[in-house]
Amino acid sequence: MQDSKSANQPARRGFLHGLVATAATATLAGPALAKPAAPASNVYLDAAKWSPRNRELVAALITRHGSASKSYSAKRKPYAVFDWDNTSIMNDCEEALLMYQINHLAFKLTPVEFSAIIRQNVPAGNFTADYKNAAGKQLDLESICTDLDSDYAYLHGNYKGMAGSRSLEDIVETAQFQDFRAKLYFLYEAVNDTHGVNVGYPWVIYFFANMTVGEVSALAEASNDANLGMSLTKTKYSSPSSLPGVAGVITTAHFHGIRLCTEVATLMNTFRQNGFDVYVSTASLEDVVAVFATNPKYGYHVQRENVLGLRLEQNGDVYKNAYRKDWPLNWGPGKSVVIKRELVAKKGYGPVFVAGDSDGDYDMLRDFTETEIGLVVNRLKKGKIGELSKAAADAAKEAHPRFLLQGRQESTGNWLPVETTLKYGKTAPAMLG
Repeated sequence: MQDSKSANQPARRGFLHGLVATAATATLAGPALAKPAAPASNVYLDAAKWSPRNRELVAALITRHGSASKSYSAKRKPYAVFDWDNTSIMNDCEEALLMYQINHLAFKLTPVEFSAIIRQNVPAGNFTADYKNAAGKQLDLESICTDLDSDYAYLHGNYKGMAGSRSLEDIVETAQFQDFRAKLYFLYEAVNDTHGVNVGYPWVIYFFANMTVGEVSALAEASNDANLGMSLTKTKYSSPSSLPGVAGVITTAHFHGIRLCTEVATLMNTFRQNGFDVYVSTASLEDVVAVFATNPKYGYHVQRENVLGLRLEQNGDVYKNAYRKDWPLNWGPGKSVVIKRELVAKKGYGPVFVAGDSDGDYDMLRDFTETEIGLVVNRLKKGKIGELSKAAADAAKEAHPRFLLQGRQESTGNWLPVETTLKYGKTAPAMLG
């Protein structure tokens, strides 16, 4: 998850001189720096996509620690850890799945169960001041949930995939569905921005309750495939004025579409070819990201046991709406806790390379003394990840910087051969948020 995902909602799931930029791309030229060691022959990183300096420094790290090095030991394999949402892919597969689940009414919940889950562990009362209806009234949990209770009861009783007889094509045209889609996604955003990801991230995966692991995996794959075929588009959704309910008319927005980050897939493969282990650390449901990271058709080829994320309690292979006991929330400090518990405790050392994009990755990017490079996918974020972005920019001329910034173009999802990023809807790239 956009781990990838503002100050109230902490970031949700070397730069060389001579910047010349266009709306689509930018190029960099810079002073001569100490040349890293020539990369091993099996180190391949796409020069068309990587910042040249980042490419050299990462290739040098692989050469220095990889299987071609005289000091390499297969009994002490170096390893790399990658965040998933907005680092290994463009956009957030958990948020995409939520919208897909809404659009397909893919829930196995009775109206009573749904009513309980939308309120589960969410403090009562007003949301932050930004969450208002069209009339300017600040909204609260109960007003939104009351409307969702009514919507879901109608949909459950009428949609043939639940307890009714009407087709999905028919039901999505109803005012109740339009209200349901807008207000449930509004609620997801409001819960995270008001109460933080410690509340919001477990909450959103409770909607998988009563589904098997296989059912959720199939749903995730269908969502991935659908989103990979969509345009990258920010779309506004408003609830219908004909059905104001208690909360009134609200508007929310979702960034549709996902893109594979082939630069990361190639880097992961290059690491493995050079004797490194590769892990994924995500603030999305672990089984959801595993579908993406392990399925060969997506090109990342991560081993299932190397995917670490959020976990739910299960009754056999059926998910429950309860977060796994004794399993840390794999976000922020929790990512470092999991790495220490699952990897450092077994290996005796930390990762040599870590990649992330948000406040949720801040801790794992900086907590391990063995980490030589922390790569920050530049989303022009402020907050804690903004501190690391600034550290990377300030270390532009250092021969061995601790942090690197890597730019991308958000309208395409492609990395750019620069440290600057071109935000969606903007015409000029920027270095820092």
